[in-house]
Amino acid sequence: MGLLAGAEHASEEERDDSSEESLDDGNGKMIKAPLTREDKKAMTLLIVLYLIQGVPLGMALDTLPFLLRERLSYSKIAIFTLSSYPYSVKLLWSPIVDSWFFPSLGRRRSWIIPMQTILGSLMFWMSFNAQAYMTMFAVDHIYALTLLFTLLVVIAATQGWSLTLLSRENLSYASMCQTVGLTTGWLMSFTVFLALNSEDFRFWSIVCFGVTLWLIFVQKERKEDLSKDETSIIAVYKSIWSVSKLKSVRSFLIIHLTAKIGFAAHDAATSLKMVEKGLRKEDFAMAALLDFPIQVVGGYFIARWSRGDRPLRPWIWANWPRITFTFLAAVILWFFPPPPITAGFFAFIILFRSLGEMTSTTQFVCIGAFHARVSDPVIGGTYITLLNTFINLGHTWPKFFVLRAIDLFTIATCEVDDASNSLAAKGVECVSEQGKTQCSAAGGTCAMERDGYYITTAICISVGLVVLVAYIVPTARKLQVLPLTKWRIAI
Repeated sequence: MGLLAGAEHASEEERDDSSEESLDDGNGKMIKAPLTREDKKAMTLLIVLYLIQGVPLGMALDTLPFLLRERLSYSKIAIFTLSSYPYSVKLLWSPIVDSWFFPSLGRRRSWIIPMQTILGSLMFWMSFNAQAYMTMFAVDHIYALTLLFTLLVVIAATQGWSLTLLSRENLSYASMCQTVGLTTGWLMSFTVFLALNSEDFRFWSIVCFGVTLWLIFVQKERKEDLSKDETSIIAVYKSIWSVSKLKSVRSFLIIHLTAKIGFAAHDAATSLKMVEKGLRKEDFAMAALLDFPIQVVGGYFIARWSRGDRPLRPWIWANWPRITFTFLAAVILWFFPPPPITAGFFAFIILFRSLGEMTSTTQFVCIGAFHARVSDPVIGGTYITLLNTFINLGHTWPKFFVLRAIDLFTIATCEVDDASNSLAAKGVECVSEQGKTQCSAAGGTCAMERDGYYITTAICISVGLVVLVAYIVPTARKLQVLPLTKWRIAI
């Protein structure tokens, strides 16, 4: 769970393009660049823009799967998780966004204004239709829901203004604005939208339209002196291909795609399983709120720890406790107490979750430090976006297969006490929506004989450990000691 994951991955994409917020005073000493009134206003606008992005991202990544689980099987939820994939591959169209624009509007406003307008319109439409799509008709509308949220995620991914909204000497604040905005938007989506009220969608549609009007009539865009290569789509795609061909980068991208296999089942399904076992959605939202400040404070100290010439060392170490927490999560679910959940057990869940998320934060901070160290400054934005694209893919691609596997390995049958209906219920499976409906119609109840979650978790841990020991650890150790010349391309 955690958009600290989503916000974290996203915030790295701009870190390399940010210069230090310091200036030379002419005597060789560095002084802090002051935050001007314009920069403070720009930071406020950036946080609002990223907050608006965080709402649909949080809904697609966390809120909707929680709500859908009450009515849909894991296989159907797997279909919906496809809606989050565009955010992981936005590198495919980001060169187009950077290159095609109306000079009269500006490079960033040419895309943000229409995207915000569409996002506000979709939110307004959802205020009249969300309840129907999510209640009794959820099964019939799963593909429409997936398409709708895919569009929302694409819109959220096709926005970015930090590089020209802030002054050059204060660009390093962009990452902070993005993390604060995206994470706050996710938290609001996960807490506010759990009720799925029409008023919530209308409120956010008004916010989108209000920000759009501000961008049109008030906010101006700084002029950019763009070179021919910066506006050439072909040149940017050639740079991406050149970076991808480096042997060191290829090895690193394989690490990114396989590093999360070991805890894929935990990341995709443990939260859903806890709710299924009796933990209320509202309690889980509260746990997320309590966990957030812990991760922020912990992330600060981890960032200090990850400094040095080998930032991948703590990243490698963090894999072991993270896999351990994945195993322990399955154990906790196996012995999960029946509802109502006591305050003591709820406190234990918060502590367990916070410690587990800390290992994820450790890995994120360390991998971000390594990205900043090896990225070629000549094409820093393109380089670091490519690396983060594969980080995001490594997190998202297993979800679909994990959720499908849970249903595949699950055995649940229909049990009926009434002898007159026992024949109708005989042989009815209770995994799919159709089977559960047939069982209910026969007056029966579904009995779980084998929970596929545990088998899927065991497979993920086993494969993850093999990949970790056989490839990831030795390769990561080699990559972190390579000279920077091995990470550079010839231009």
